[in-house]
Amino acid sequence: LHYQLFIGIVINGTFFAKVKVSNDSVIGNPVHYSSIDLDRLMTTVRPIAWGAMKILHGFYQGDIEEIEKGDGPVTKADLAANHYLLEHLQALPDSESFGFLSEETHTGTTALPQDWVWIIDPLDGTRDFIDQTGEYALHIALCYQQHPVLALVGIPESHKLYFAVKDRGCFVETADGQVQPLTVASPNPEALTLVVSRTHRDQRFQDLIDRMPFRDRHYVGSVGCKIVAIVEQQADVYISLSGKSAAKDWDFAAPELILTEAGGAFSYFDGTPVTYNRGDVRQWGGILASNGSLQSSLCATATQIVNELDQEAQC
Repeated sequence: LHYQLFIGIVINGTFFAKVKVSNDSVIGNPVHYSSIDLDRLMTTVRPIAWGAMKILHGFYQGDIEEIEKGDGPVTKADLAANHYLLEHLQALPDSESFGFLSEETHTGTTALPQDWVWIIDPLDGTRDFIDQTGEYALHIALCYQQHPVLALVGIPESHKLYFAVKDRGCFVETADGQVQPLTVASPNPEALTLVVSRTHRDQRFQDLIDRMPFRDRHYVGSVGCKIVAIVEQQADVYISLSGKSAAKDWDFAAPELILTEAGGAFSYFDGTPVTYNRGDVRQWGGILASNGSLQSSLCATATQIVNELDQEAQC
């Protein structure tokens, strides 16, 4: 008989390690990918994330001036937080092993050659930041071979930092240092709530969500805030569908791991895992995130509806 039980440990408000209890295990081993100790790295990166959140919150209280940018709005806050994050992450030990993919500095269409890539959005939801809805977020993800293994999503106006390490679970830390584990709700198929933006929807996406089996809608800005809404049991499903434009790697990498480590699911409509650092940072097609057990059926329904809509558009 072989068994394994995984338990997350929090000591004095700090996430320490996952304990693996089995009939052939060693207790307390840290997660290592190659030579990287992800638990130790998370302990280092969490204060960096709080520092970037403080920068964003400071600008939010004062200077939110928009600066022109070709493919979307940007503010001084985006640039200041981005500079802070890159300065601190690039100063970590063995930083030469890491690639850095950031919204504010990315150029080109070639995938970074490193196995380990930091994917950063210093200010997810810049339009919500400018409009002062409070629904903006900070995203930091470390990917190994195109999949996130460490992630942080900070919500500055809620003073909360969500963090996860692969196979360790999802946690939320408040400004006073309190840390709590989080898990998604069990979905009710007859009462699903979609989390969606108030605006930014083209007609094809609007038609899709109108035909999906959702009872309610929860309106929230920024991808990070939407995924947090699922983790906090305020919603059940989030959908992204590309049109003339598409969401990008830095929109999804960190939120994905936060959700999946809380027990949720995140995939393309065909059920395959989302991959990052592929060269083209745009995530074309459909992506669905949910609180888990209905993922396959919802993806199948979304795929069928999109096919019907595309066929109707050709008539």
